[in-house]
Amino acid sequence: MPTYTPPLRDMQFVLHEVFKVTDEFKAMPAHAEVDADTINAVLEEAGKFAAGVAFPLNISGDTEGCTLNQQTHEVTTPKGFKEAYAQYVEGGWAALSCDTAYGGQGLPFVMNQCLYEMLNSANQAWTMYPGLSHGAYEALHAHGTDEQKKLYLPKLTSGEWTGTMCLTEPHCGTDLGLLRTKAEPQADGTYKITGNKIFISAGEHNFTSNIVHLVLARLPDAPKGSKGISLFVVPKFKVNADGSLGERNPIYCTGLEHKMGIHGNATAQIAIDGAIGTLVGEPNKGLAAMFVMMNAARLGVGNQSLGLTEVAFQNALAYAKDRIQMRSLSGTKAKDKEADPIIVHPDVRKMLLTAKAYAEGARALQIFCTLLLDKAHSHPDEKVRKDSDELVALLTPIVKAFITDNGHIATNACMQVFGGHGFIKEWGMEQFVRDNRINMIYEGTNTVQSLDLLGRKVLGNNGATLKKFGKLVGQLVAEEGVNEKMAEFINPIAYLGDQMTKFTTEIGFRGFQNPDEVGAAAVDYLRVAGHLVFGYMFARMAQVALREIAAGNTDPFYQAKLQTARFYFAKLFPEVHTLMRTARAGSKVLMDTDAALA
Repeated sequence: MPTYTPPLRDMQFVLHEVFKVTDEFKAMPAHAEVDADTINAVLEEAGKFAAGVAFPLNISGDTEGCTLNQQTHEVTTPKGFKEAYAQYVEGGWAALSCDTAYGGQGLPFVMNQCLYEMLNSANQAWTMYPGLSHGAYEALHAHGTDEQKKLYLPKLTSGEWTGTMCLTEPHCGTDLGLLRTKAEPQADGTYKITGNKIFISAGEHNFTSNIVHLVLARLPDAPKGSKGISLFVVPKFKVNADGSLGERNPIYCTGLEHKMGIHGNATAQIAIDGAIGTLVGEPNKGLAAMFVMMNAARLGVGNQSLGLTEVAFQNALAYAKDRIQMRSLSGTKAKDKEADPIIVHPDVRKMLLTAKAYAEGARALQIFCTLLLDKAHSHPDEKVRKDSDELVALLTPIVKAFITDNGHIATNACMQVFGGHGFIKEWGMEQFVRDNRINMIYEGTNTVQSLDLLGRKVLGNNGATLKKFGKLVGQLVAEEGVNEKMAEFINPIAYLGDQMTKFTTEIGFRGFQNPDEVGAAAVDYLRVAGHLVFGYMFARMAQVALREIAAGNTDPFYQAKLQTARFYFAKLFPEVHTLMRTARAGSKVLMDTDAALA
């Protein structure tokens, strides 16, 4: 059976030593009183909930799955899931970073991110039930009417109700411009919604008395394509003016998908048969309103793979220290045993360090992004808010795609460490691989994220936001460029930072002549950008570790951080050279292939 220990020490290192979050909070009136002791105490309790309540349900939930009663359209979740959610709500975790105006605790987003990393390590399928509610909360908080906020936000904040996002349909996939769900205006100002939605995570369950569905649909006179989509809030049970529940709305779960992973989460097929909803935001501007939820979900999906990478690494490391097999190539290491522990073998260490590096790089990036979100929402300086918002927009597709791709690499590597036992269910490793696999697909496939990064976020503003991140890299290079001890960390990012402008310009020029060039280069381009971002994070972490060691700190944590950073730059970061070459290979070798693909 697998185990899980919350990585509190590494979280505290990134929060307090690398990014000095409490200093950042002092500039934000809403968070000025949040100190390190508060952060550490909250995260310690969060870790106890994740490891003690959610984690023990992971394998059993995967085995049992969800069941649908076709007559009542009700879904029963795995044993213990509902009770765990009740504990989650009772502990106030749902309200952690929500607005105090609606009953929230008003704590920084960065703390919620750390909570959810641990929950995802513990049980991704369970965590998706409360996780989707945060996106619904954010969309209504940003675009809802005063009446909608009053009706829905207190219940979503407390966790008394949960939320979903009903986007795609059987014929759509990611192309939401094709959706056909209709919204007919009613005399009382409401809308009658009719259509079918698929792949609705947490779309039906037995946790709460109501589920708040955010539904994309078309008004009768809507223009074609994505410019004709509106957003509606359609509750499972209608809500009376006083907040009490009314009659059942005809929005039903008609089927559950049989999936490769996340079996404990109800991935629902939803039929909407004249359900009553209210418009969120402006008519035909629904996609912009829904993007608040979608962007939150994309950051959340990156966090799912971070969580799985961490827990897979922990278990693979423990197994590699205990499992004996063959002798070390450089001579016997465990003379008192019949064979050496497999951790002595170089390639086993490579697999372990790959997972460790991808977990620690992802954790630093996630904390960096959620700190930016805190600035974008709470900083009094308008320029800081704007710059932070732009950087988050740039980094969101990298968080979603790069971290989930790395999660696929890492969880597979960790399963490989177990050898044949990794393929067996009781060890838990094959579930981590299966559960992670969806993260590369939903909330926009990683290819869609790559097109978003290169086409919209970079070329769309002629690289202006990319240059803002480049300035952060440049500042670190200027600060540590003459420090010989930092050279192995600084030189690679200085080189790549310098190359990115030329690389981006070249791809952009080709794309201007032939748009397929952007499509052909985008996935490789995002991975190059991902390594630039991770490289910056590891250089910052190495900088802190070296300073602590120079000051006489003998905590082995800092040596471990340096060793991980060295591994990352020596074994993983050099991938950028191949990626830039394959990106430059162009679209002809892909598109001039009709005979090969006949």
